[in-house]
Order: sequence, then structure tokens, then C-alpha cells
Amino acid sequence: MILHKGETLFRQGETGPLYRLKSGLLKIVRVHEDGSQFLVNIIVPDEIIPHHSLISPNPNFGTAAALVTSEVEVLPGAASYQQLEQQPEQFRKIALLLQDKLRMMQQRIDQLTEVTPAEKLSKLQIWFEAYIAPLALTDILTQDEIGQLIGLRRETINRLLRSHTRSSSLPKKR
Repeated sequence: MILHKGETLFRQGETGPLYRLKSGLLKIVRVHEDGSQFLVNIIVPDEIIPHHSLISPNPNFGTAAALVTSEVEVLPGAASYQQLEQQPEQFRKIALLLQDKLRMMQQRIDQLTEVTPAEKLSKLQIWFEAYIAPLALTDILTQDEIGQLIGLRRETINRLLRSHTRSSSLPKKR
């Protein structure tokens, strides 16, 4: 299935199948009772989601939407869980998938624990380049979403991005 930028794959609280992202990027947002949204995760190619339902079904933690045009494979939940029961070696695959996601989350924690806001933003930009080059981070995420990922206010992100643009457009000293 193809999802275009902004299209929703599943909604928070629903239950359903598992999905494998073949290409593109998805975002997972947590929707609060007042309708506000908070970006909690980025899904990259080859991930199977929702993560918390890889072994047994559970309502979706958040809403998944495409950040860019993405190709998604639907993995019927009931069949996947039955396959696990019949082929216990599949648990190793799931453990490896979760290990990869844990390592990715450790990188995100590393971004959050940087001392300066500029370093936090720089690490996020470097991480994103692996998935979106030649696009820029700001082509994919809003300033609010960038701030949510690294624990900064939108105004701080705006100031840092403006400062970076000014410094990169200045003539180089010889």
C-alpha cells in the first residue's frame, strides 16, 4: 500500500494488523484529549509496527502518518501471531527488530542529553540525513515537531535554524 505525505496509516486506540514500512518515513504522534498532538517516534524502513504488538495484539499507542510518500506492507495480525506459535524461531527475529529499535532510541536519548540546544539540533539533523538526504530536516518536520523530538521550544528551533542559515551564507574567510 502507498501512503502519501500526511495520510494516516492507523489511529491511536485502534487495534488492527501489523505493518512493515518498506520505504519512506512515518511519524507516530500521541493525541491528547484536547486534540493537541505530540510527536513521539519516527519509523524508518524495515520496521514492523506497532512495536508493542509484535508478539500479542494491543491498541495502538499513537497515530501513524506518512512524513513522505511511503510504501507499507500489511501483515495480518492473527496470521502473524499464529505463525509465532507454530514457529518459535520467529521470536528471535522480533527480538532483533526490537534490539535495532532500542539502539535507535539510544541515539535519540543521546540527542536529548546534549548540553546545548545547537548540539541537540545538530545530532538530530545528522541522524535524519541517513534517511532523508538530500532533503533537509525542515522539509520533513515542522519546527514544533523538531522541538518535540529534542525537548526544545519551537522558538528556540527557529532561532537556531535562522542562525545556522546566516552563518552558512556568510562568505568564507581566506
